[in-house]
Amino acid sequence: MTATLICIGLGFGTGIVLALTGAGGTIIAVPLLVLSLNLPVVEAAPIGLLAVSLAALISASIALTQGNVRYRAAGYLAIIGSIVSPLGIMIAQYLPNMLLTVLFAMLLAYIAWRHFKIGSVPQPSLSERFSVPCLLNDASGRLVWNAPCFRALTFSGLIAGFLSGLLGVGGGFIINPALKKISNLTLQAVLGTTLAVVALISMVGVISAMLISTLQWSIAIPFVCGTIAGMLSGRYLTRYVTESRSQQLFALLAASIAIVMLYKAVSRIL
Repeated sequence: MTATLICIGLGFGTGIVLALTGAGGTIIAVPLLVLSLNLPVVEAAPIGLLAVSLAALISASIALTQGNVRYRAAGYLAIIGSIVSPLGIMIAQYLPNMLLTVLFAMLLAYIAWRHFKIGSVPQPSLSERFSVPCLLNDASGRLVWNAPCFRALTFSGLIAGFLSGLLGVGGGFIINPALKKISNLTLQAVLGTTLAVVALISMVGVISAMLISTLQWSIAIPFVCGTIAGMLSGRYLTRYVTESRSQQLFALLAASIAIVMLYKAVSRIL
């Protein structure tokens, strides 16, 4: 019962992070499972992916009904990511858990630095982002798929998919800032599209991981339930927390977890 409550609590926190940032769900879920339940990264990754994929799917479906999902871009990013995700999973099976833990901690530290930097600097308005490769057609409201936009989306999908397989992350921390940088989508559209991509890529990662190894359902089910509850609750918090503040809070959380992971990894080595 205690382990079940811990899983629900960890999942709830993961869902809130996912709702507020549109990213960072599995990048937080995996280390929380590793540190709290002493799971190896390879076993924690598919649990985090499963929880985040289902929670993101629910939230993305709501965003789609509100017209805040660019489903063509989301589908393309998901297809590209899904192609390379199994490759990352296969590589992870041959890497020692200690190395994966250190890589995960280093990635967390980098993401924390980047999110704190983003949260501290005012973001350009839509009118200022006129030179980005992916622009919306004013008449149709759809992205114009020119060569620069195609290349930018392809690169983002490849990186997100590979890291999703290797470290069990949904790729939202790649897709979300990428869409802000390469497009003039509104923040709501960036969030909705990111969640759709995360849901699709994460589900492919879960299926691939289940074909290679087993999934601990006794941990996965309560964690999934907690994540979905946290996601739905976190949607109401978005109206009270500014984007810059959510970025800074996420950066602080990611940095703290990265420090703990690195400390434990170094302690085991010594």
